[in-house]
This record gives sequence, C-alpha cells and structure tokens, in this order.
Amino acid sequence: MIPKTIDELDKIREECKSMVNRRASVSAATAVVPLPGVDTAADIAIMLELVPAINRKFGLSPEQIEHLDSATKAKFFVIITSIGSELIGKVITKELIIKLLKKIGVRVSVKQVAKYIPLIGQALSAGVSFGAMKYLGNSHIDECYIVCKRMIET
Repeated sequence: MIPKTIDELDKIREECKSMVNRRASVSAATAVVPLPGVDTAADIAIMLELVPAINRKFGLSPEQIEHLDSATKAKFFVIITSIGSELIGKVITKELIIKLLKKIGVRVSVKQVAKYIPLIGQALSAGVSFGAMKYLGNSHIDECYIVCKRMIET
C-alpha cells in the first residue's frame, strides 16, 4: 500500500534502512569467506531479495502498481522516469542486479583483491562489502521515498 502521509513515509524509510543494515551485515560476513565468487553470489542473492522488499514496503512493486487506477499509474511512471530509477515498479532480475553492481564496480573489484591480503584484507573486504550494500540499498530507499513523497504532495 502506498503511504498516505509524510509521517507514514518516514516510518517506512526507517524500517527499510534497518533492513538494509541487516543485509549489509550479511554481505560483510560473506565477504570474509576466502573462496572466490562466494561473496559476489551472496551480494546478488541479497539484492534480489532486498530491492523487491523495499519496493513492497513503499507500495511500489510491479504487482502493487498494477492494481492502481490508470491515472495514478501514469503519475507514478512519470515520477519514476523523471528520477531515472531502474528498480522501482519493475520485476527485479539477476541481470538487473548485476548491472547495478557494475555501477559500483570499483568497490567490488577492491573487495575481491583485498581478500588475498592476509587478515587485513578480509577486514577490508568485509568493510567494502558492507559499504557497497548499504550504499545500494539506501540509494534505492531514497528513490522510493522521493517517488512516494511527490505522489503525496500532488
């Protein structure tokens, strides 16, 4: 359900940020595993679950938007397009998540290389992983927040 007030919207944003912190912690924990590719696979799985969950919380999943009247749908799509979101109101696929992860490719590359530095490297890799997941999740929350806020204000 789409939030009706700014207070309700703020509450949803805080719930989602908490959810992002939990998932970023899981990402950091998997980054410590010294096997190549385990952390990347985990990051993809985390984001495949996290992004749709955030969309649902804000009432912006494809299924929720589909149930809206035509005029409201049109407003949503205009706002979504105007902010340039690639994740709101769309079915989230592995390919879409990989594209998103490539946008922060430098961080992911640093994480992979850092793993091979004994002790410090694993801590660095975990920190980079946590930061990258938190950045991606919070950026998506911010986009959802903007879309819903604009809908409330119109």
